[in-house]
This record gives sequence, structure tokens and C-alpha cells, in this order.
Amino acid sequence: VVAVFTGKANCPYYAKAELLADYLQANLPDFRVHKITQHPDKWEQWLHDICERNGWEHSQSPIIWRELLDRGGKGFLLGGVDDFLEYAQRYYGITSTTLSEEMLDIAEENLQAHIEIEKEEEEIKSLIKPLQIWITSASASICYQLIPLLANGEMFGMTTEISIHLLDTDQFKDVLCGIVMEAEDMAFPLLRSISEHTEINEAFIQADVIIVLDDVLLNREVQSLENYIREVSEICQVYAPLIEKNAKSGVRVISSGKTFVNLKAMMIMTYGQSIKPENVIAVATSWESTAKAMLARKLNMNAAGVKDVIVWGNITGCNYIDLSHAKLYGYDCAIWGPANFSRPLLNMIYDSEWIRSEFLSAQSSLSSRVSQCAGMLPAHAIATVLRYWYHGSPPGEIVSVGVLTKGQFCIPEGIVFSMPVRFQNGNWEVITELEINETTQEVLGHLAHELIQEKLVALKEIEEMHPYGADNTSK
Repeated sequence: VVAVFTGKANCPYYAKAELLADYLQANLPDFRVHKITQHPDKWEQWLHDICERNGWEHSQSPIIWRELLDRGGKGFLLGGVDDFLEYAQRYYGITSTTLSEEMLDIAEENLQAHIEIEKEEEEIKSLIKPLQIWITSASASICYQLIPLLANGEMFGMTTEISIHLLDTDQFKDVLCGIVMEAEDMAFPLLRSISEHTEINEAFIQADVIIVLDDVLLNREVQSLENYIREVSEICQVYAPLIEKNAKSGVRVISSGKTFVNLKAMMIMTYGQSIKPENVIAVATSWESTAKAMLARKLNMNAAGVKDVIVWGNITGCNYIDLSHAKLYGYDCAIWGPANFSRPLLNMIYDSEWIRSEFLSAQSSLSSRVSQCAGMLPAHAIATVLRYWYHGSPPGEIVSVGVLTKGQFCIPEGIVFSMPVRFQNGNWEVITELEINETTQEVLGHLAHELIQEKLVALKEIEEMHPYGADNTSK
């Protein structure tokens, strides 16, 4: 016999039935007890639900039934404490002699024990609470490539579960549902849940990570640059207050995509002034990877061996690919060394004319290659940055990221500018000890000027929409 005893944790009648059940279990070889206590505040609803599910009628604490596991049944209701006492007397010739004061003491102990157990369970749940990841414009093809990378454990740790939330407009609901179904079918062990969202007011609830993919469709014959900037501002004007309201205080925001990634990061900080600036970055890794691949083809080597290529400036606009610190590892040449042995890239490319005439002038073709990527490269770029952010970048290696400037490298403050950083201990820092030559410094000045103008146009749009000033936009 398996008898289930359930009651309010502070119920003296439950305590009386419990003591008798313990005695029977200790003295009868085939009698087993399963106890379930409920907090007094939750008891009425729990009792209603269990009775409705099993077709029982019972209104008091405790409720006791026999499990009929071997017969596949729903259980046989015994009733309350008096019914159980009668059952024990009839079948086993045993009754309870527990005094009322002792019952009250045991009931109080049961309540305290129940509260302690609930507290411990909540603490355990908080330790295994999944990381909440939100992706905007999630109907984009990049999501198909990004979700497996997010769920494989490499970014957040092999013991960290995640929940993914896909956000887009209602017209893409069917696409989002399709992505959700495919992800669920793949049964990733660390993917606790994945869901689609089309209600903007519900966006970013409890978000730990937000990946902003929103792009504007560039067609210069139809729209002016000012119109594109207005479009970006309007998107961020919606997102930033919702991030402030719904996301966790330490939320990390990644601006990615094919257009205006610096500006999106800048506008999210502008409209969401309580969002920590160090927690908003723009991804430049796609440009790094494509540039490394071009160089590797020229040198007839694996692109993984090309390191420390720096992307300066406006990631999806005018940028500068700096090779002055680039190194080659595992390059097949006359001099060999251990795995950590490197050679300066510029010393290995003897054709300086190729660098000047083809590589540096190939920025437009480089831009075309990045913008035409269907999803694999940008998804890998986001995954790489997230892995570095949570676990640190390889020691000594340079990573290019768009961050808010504070005067580093004589770049004016207050713009989002791609520059060399290192990730460690869950944070990033600009590699300010890096030496740059006069030519690079002059180029950075021109790039900063473009971003300042872009910011001024965006602020002008804000002022036109909010004549009382940009400081009020997020209020």
C-alpha cells in the first residue's frame, strides 16, 4: 500500500494523521507513506485542483488517498483524518492517542520546516535559472545559423541553460513559429525554451542578453541618408525604454547586422540613459574575418593563423582595416618556430603595392562580401563576441569592437567607434597601450568626423521629434 498524505503545513489534524502513518510504515512491511505539505496560502487552490482532476469531493485538511500504481488508476480516496483513523483501526487494529497540544506543536514545526524547504528550493532554482536571450528582427536568415551556436554551450558554459526569445513584427509570426519548431525538434540539452514574440510591449522581459539585428534597406535613389538615420532612431526610440523597463539592470546589448551598427548602439545609449554604456557594443568581427580571409588567400595559408587585424571606425560605414599590428602564426616560410611563434604580417607580404592598390582599395569589395553573407559569417561573429565577453578573449589577441569613446587614441568622446579591445573577467577594455603611427592617427580623425556628423544628424532628428530635447526622449 502507498498512502499519500497531503495537508496544510500548519494543520494539527495533518500532524495527527502523519504520526499514525509513520508508525504504520515503521511496523508494517508493505505500508508506504508519501507526504506532501502545502503552504496555508496555497492550500485551498491546490485542494480544488487535485479534487477536480480526480473527480473527488473533499474540503478539509488533510486529504488522504491510496495510490493504485499497479492498476494504472487515479488513486482511491480515503478522506480526511477521521476516515484514516477508522481505516487504520479496521484493517490494522491501531489508532492514534496523540494529544491536542502535541498536535499543535508538531503542526508549527511542520510549517517552519515547509518554509525552510521552499526557501532552499527557490535558492536552488535561482542557481539554475536559464539565461534569457532576446533577438530582434528574428525573422532574418541569420537566426537559423545563430540559434545552434547559442545553444551548444560554448558561449555561456556547458552547464548554463538558456531561453531564447524571438522578436519581430506580426507579419513574420509564421516565420518565427517555424524557427521555434525547428529549434525544438533539434532538442538541444541546454535550450530550456524558445518562443516567438510579436507584442512589442512584452519585449526584453528579464533579458540578460539582447542581440539587435534590425537593418534598414539601403536604396540611395529613393531615400536620403537623413531618412535612414531617422529610421534607425525610431527603432531605437522604441527599444531603449523597453530595455530600461523590462530587462535586467546588467543586460548586455549587442548591435549587429549589415547597416548602421555603430549608430544603433549609439542611439540605444542615447534613448536609454540608465543602460550601462559598457554593456552596449557593436560587432566588427565579420569585417575582421573577411579581411583575414583575403590576406590568407594572398599568402596561401589558413585564415585562422592571421591575427590582430584591427577594424577602426564605422563598422558598416567608412572604416579602416589596420594591418600594422597583424601577425601570422603557422606560416610556411624559411623560419620555423613553436606554435606560439609569430611573424609580422607586413614583413611577409613583400608586395606592398598589392596592399595599397588591391587590399586597402578593396574596402568596397570587402563591404560587398560582408553585406552579401546569408547568415553563417555574421552568426559566427556574434557567437565569437559573446564567447569572449563571457569567457575572455585569447591572451594577447586583439579584438575589434564598436564601443563608446572616452578620448582613447585622441578620438573625440561620445561616439561609438570600432577600436581594439581585450575581453577578460566578463568585461572588456580598450587596448590603449597600442602604438599607432601618424598616418593611422590622421585616418582615425577622418573616420571620427564622419561618425560625429552621423550622430549630429541623429540628434537633430531627435530634436525635431522631441522639441524639448533628447534628454526627455526616454522618459
